[in-house]
Amino acid sequence: MRKFVLTLSAALFLISCNMENPVIAPSDLPFGAPRFDQIKESDYLPAFQKAIEEGKKEIDAIASNPDAPTFENTVSAMEYACQAFSRAANIFYNLMEANTSDTMQEIAEQLAPLTNDYELYISLNEPLFERIKAVWESKDSAGLSEEQMRLLEKTYKGFVRNGANLSAEDKKTYGELSEKLSLASLKFGKNSLAAKNAYKLQLTTEEDLAGLPDFVRDAAALTAKDAGMEGWVIDLNYPSYKAFMQYSTRRDLREKLYKAYNSKALGGEWDNDGTIHEILSLRQELARLLGYSNFAAYALENRMAKTPETVDAFLDKLMKPSLPVARKEVAEIERYAKQNGFEGQKLMPWDFTFWTEKYKAARYDLSDEMLKPYFQLDSCIKAVFGLAGKLYGLQFNPRTDIPVYHPDVRVYDVTDENGKHVALFYADFFPRDSKRGGAWMTSFRDQYKTPEGEDVRPLISIVTNFTKPTADKPSLITHDELTTLLHEFGHSLHGMLSEGTYPSLSGTSVARDFVELPSQIMENWAYESEFLNTFARHYQTGETIPVELMDKIKAAQNYMAAYSQVRQLHFGILDMAWHNRDDAPAEQCEAFEQKVLSSTAVLLHIDGTAFSPTFTHIFSGGYAAGYYSYKWAEVLEADAFSLFQEKGIFSREAADAFRTNILSKGGSRDEALMYRDFRGHDPAPEALLRKLGIIR
Repeated sequence: MRKFVLTLSAALFLISCNMENPVIAPSDLPFGAPRFDQIKESDYLPAFQKAIEEGKKEIDAIASNPDAPTFENTVSAMEYACQAFSRAANIFYNLMEANTSDTMQEIAEQLAPLTNDYELYISLNEPLFERIKAVWESKDSAGLSEEQMRLLEKTYKGFVRNGANLSAEDKKTYGELSEKLSLASLKFGKNSLAAKNAYKLQLTTEEDLAGLPDFVRDAAALTAKDAGMEGWVIDLNYPSYKAFMQYSTRRDLREKLYKAYNSKALGGEWDNDGTIHEILSLRQELARLLGYSNFAAYALENRMAKTPETVDAFLDKLMKPSLPVARKEVAEIERYAKQNGFEGQKLMPWDFTFWTEKYKAARYDLSDEMLKPYFQLDSCIKAVFGLAGKLYGLQFNPRTDIPVYHPDVRVYDVTDENGKHVALFYADFFPRDSKRGGAWMTSFRDQYKTPEGEDVRPLISIVTNFTKPTADKPSLITHDELTTLLHEFGHSLHGMLSEGTYPSLSGTSVARDFVELPSQIMENWAYESEFLNTFARHYQTGETIPVELMDKIKAAQNYMAAYSQVRQLHFGILDMAWHNRDDAPAEQCEAFEQKVLSSTAVLLHIDGTAFSPTFTHIFSGGYAAGYYSYKWAEVLEADAFSLFQEKGIFSREAADAFRTNILSKGGSRDEALMYRDFRGHDPAPEALLRKLGIIR
């Protein structure tokens, strides 16, 4: 998931800015949708400049208010100060991920010092902070509601965490470090995208295509056509890479592709090694300047886990029972491979996906090739929308009159059971060179209520990289991609069903280790035959997915579960190792990863490969010292879904409880309290281990 917010705790919103630039002018489109049809790249820089100018005036007016500081004239007023900047940031930085260009990347570098200066203008504004501090110190006698108290706490602590209590000299240092960090993060993302796009494996003969099913060949032919190349092309977008590694019998080409994929931005023109060390050094300097022992301690203060020690203990508690089971799973794959034609001395990483797929097909008589014909993307989308209808009464109505930023993007007006508008939903499904890899949810506008009480509904977006349709086939997705669609849609529901008052507390504005609960709980429906039976039909024959196949999907749900768990834990452990230390490590990325992960490795390390150089979640996204959140939320989800299992997977009673206590609340309450209100108890890691079959 991705969500672009300021480093301040409070989002910046302005009710009216009377500007003509289409990036920041109030939109005359239905629901205030962005004017993507009018926005030009040349509009961005002047839009930010104008928004910053107006924003500073708004902030100055609050800071210099002659009246005694109150919650309403200071904290609440800040919450609604300068929508123009927020609008510009949400549009520009979202498109930087989903539809970037060389020009936009250049603009981003120009914007970095401007936006950093603006954020510092607010966060280090002494008169403004004095007013906020005065409200904070009188909070107990102010008669504030729980939501107001939550906003006050988040605002006050946000200022402190952004340097408000620093000396004048240290504030200057803080500003310089923040600007450098912003530029370094931009550089990391730019290098990652460029490295992904730089490599293409061209296939020119039938021998090159050995083992590839028709759907992989068709997609590779389309990729070649789009690239202006002959034959077939496998690129480093994940659907293309994964399918080739699963099915190609050309071990030499699998090795070549594996090394290319796993050495992205490690050395060469787009090397990120130095950028990583720069980011880490800057983060550690900032943390120490603010009085924290390291960046992990700083980052975790506002999360459910609270401390690095808690995270390390949590990861270890999951790793200890998972690792021996994962190693058994890998040994089982190797035994199967050697019994079925593998002639190498040792199963290599480029062999593993291929033989894992083979063994799955043999053990469960199940493969992506068998399942994809039943998972036509358009049918899956309709089914996911239908699921939201059954659970929450939502309807998704296509809108062709609302502009989009790329022809692939679809727009829906989301309404409730009474036809009332709930949200606009943008969906961007297919890969392209202008889009980074992966899948995420974000927003062009969060839900909030104006001071006059108007409920401003959100503009929500999901972005994925699913296989494109070809000339003779619709887009067919794997079962794993169906779970991805459900995952990101869960984030979307969190944004769409928000009922908060304040923008910085609405929707997905919750602790990082809580935000994945609404997304991960949705993945469960991908394994429920009662749901699959409503839509999974063969795209050619119309045949409903056979009961035997649904049974096999369920039976294979925990196939290689321990291996997958260890892989995810590795990412969390690596993230903490980078950030839970006093300084940036002296080792280069590859050596550092080996040192950290070798004791829990389940596959051989290949020289010249490393994951960190394209670990965008932690080096250019919002998950630094937070990647453990996925597993933390899985523990919550494993316990939470049991209510739906008890009441029925389409139960409105269970859905209403989840909506009332979780989805609608945003960050207006403490996350642990919200979960306890929903479930009546605290979850434990054992719930996840049992769900995955790792313990009994």
